[in-house]
Amino acid sequence: MNGRPNIVLVHGAWADGSCWTGVIEQLQEAGYNVRAPQFPLTSLADDVARLRQVLAFQDGPTVVVGHSYGGQIITALGTDAPNVVGLVYVAAFGLDEGEPLGALLSQGPVTPALVHKFTDQRGFVWLSEEDYIGHFAGDVDRRQARAMWAVQQALARSAFIDVMAVPAWKSLPSW
Repeated sequence: MNGRPNIVLVHGAWADGSCWTGVIEQLQEAGYNVRAPQFPLTSLADDVARLRQVLAFQDGPTVVVGHSYGGQIITALGTDAPNVVGLVYVAAFGLDEGEPLGALLSQGPVTPALVHKFTDQRGFVWLSEEDYIGHFAGDVDRRQARAMWAVQQALARSAFIDVMAVPAWKSLPSW
């Protein structure tokens, strides 16, 4: 242990832990112990269970960082988050108690990345190739964005209706 907190990076929907590669490299170079696990995106409960699994083997204080839907995952840790000393939201959802993600998203126009989303027979939401490349990963090199689209992890439709319990940001320092 080098006196620095561990850092666990939580990816959002339609992505995986590799989306944090540039951040991981910089944090590791600065001496941090970093994890960016894959989340199943099969339900909010499954995603929180994976986060707890990873947190259980962190040795010491840990800062958890979420991006986009990853914010919903870190928020859902609630008040029982051993060793977590802070939460960082990077363009992420920090829902309040009783709030579902779908209700928050419905308060404004549909974001361009979600205009042509579709749900498969198993209840997973996917992004169209055009919207993924042009909007979801619009600032990424086109070749890389096409590869990201090809390996996108679909998000369970239930993620849009799961209601937040007591949010972790009410009891943990958050940025």
